[in-house]
Amino acid sequence: MNTDFSLTSFPNLETERLFLHQETPKDAEAVFAVFSDPKVTQFHDLDTFTKIEEAFGVIERRAKRFEMGRGIRWGITRKQDNTLIGSCGFTWDQQAIAADMGYELASSYWRQGIMTEALQTILQFAFDEMRLRFVTAEVMLDNIASKKLLSKLGFQSRGVLKQHGFWKGQHHDLEQFVLTSSDNNYHSN
Repeated sequence: MNTDFSLTSFPNLETERLFLHQETPKDAEAVFAVFSDPKVTQFHDLDTFTKIEEAFGVIERRAKRFEMGRGIRWGITRKQDNTLIGSCGFTWDQQAIAADMGYELASSYWRQGIMTEALQTILQFAFDEMRLRFVTAEVMLDNIASKKLLSKLGFQSRGVLKQHGFWKGQHHDLEQFVLTSSDNNYHSN
């Protein structure tokens, strides 16, 4: 079974504290603020940003990926002050009817349950709307906070993929986590 992952329009989502929406060039300063923090990029496949043009490039690549039906990335904005503080989303695997999930959050918002709230919402979208069979996430071995987050969301470790990632001039071992459609609580009733 092959599913069409192209959406007719970008789906805006909402949680109790957050708006999840498509990033636009007007979000470049906020995206730059997130990725210019070495604490955020420590476990990310991007170098720490030093120029605003890098933020425009990320926003443009994410928009193209969505237009081509290859993935979706939501900007995470706090309702209380309309501040963009991170992003989360998927790269589709159409053959497997699955997706790989990625996310990042400004370090000043860590440990407040924000990413849990955002990911629960996009996972519900993935399983209910896109009818995915499973979602994976690959995490650098030292990224303990991300591993705890994935476990809290119901993901199971599939083990370590040796030398699976290559960025910042070196290979990285990554731990792969999976959440299947039958093993999650993200279906709406």
